Amino acid sequence: MRALSTPTRRASLALRGITQERLNVMKTISVKTEDAARAWHVVDLEGQTVGRVATKIASILRGKHKTSFTPHNDCGDFVVAVNAEKVVLTGAKLLQKTYARHSGYPGGIKEETAQVVLEKYPERIIFQAVKGMLPKNSLGRRQLKKFKIYNGADHPHSAQNPQPLPLG
Repeated sequence: MRALSTPTRRASLALRGITQERLNVMKTISVKTEDAARAWHVVDLEGQTVGRVATKIASILRGKHKTSFTPHNDCGDFVVAVNAEKVVLTGAKLLQKTYARHSGYPGGIKEETAQVVLEKYPERIIFQAVKGMLPKNSLGRRQLKKFKIYNGADHPHSAQNPQPLPLG
């Protein structure tokens, strides 16, 4: 905090209508990870476009919807996504978009189209979309752990009383 030390500084602040009390009020709040208030949200993915819903989920996981958002701390909320198999891909993405994974062995790369992935592992599509929108470091990995995805309408997190997240 800067004090009103010099007469020149006092005069320039007085001309702008800023007093010592006003300087004491203007403080930046930085929330620690352990002090962040966490809420639980549930998102119904039925009929939702992948990219549009993924941006909203990533924003909630980061905590950007809060006034106490701190970019270098994990201050986001938990998100439970249900009906992952009913998510929508627009255009020709269902046949043209490919998802790659690697087994860890030489030559072990596997590529599948979005249609095959949606049939076998529908939760991977929304998971990869949200993962790509979070920071690529340990903070992003920590934030991604607060994202729970389920096929179907049931989830085991009813004890946390998740609130429905409006996507309109």
